[in-house]
Amino acid sequence: MSILESWDQWKDFLADRLHHAQNEGMNKEVIGDLAFQIGDYLSNQVQPKNEQEKILADLWSVASQEEQHAIANMMVKLVQNNGNN
Repeated sequence: MSILESWDQWKDFLADRLHHAQNEGMNKEVIGDLAFQIGDYLSNQVQPKNEQEKILADLWSVASQEEQHAIANMMVKLVQNNGNN
């Protein structure tokens, strides 16, 4: 099963990557920019695999770039307390 097929696995994957980035000393702005780039890539290159991803893709598609940054930052906040440290 792909990590994109399960919302919980996707959040855990993102949380693990977030904690790794924080441990490597990346600041909040850099992490936010990376989250935006990942969101943009997924929106343009990857079909949503579950209902939550479909909702995010729909929101991303109608959002301005500023709003997309906000969505990316909210995803960071959502997963920052998930996953392994």
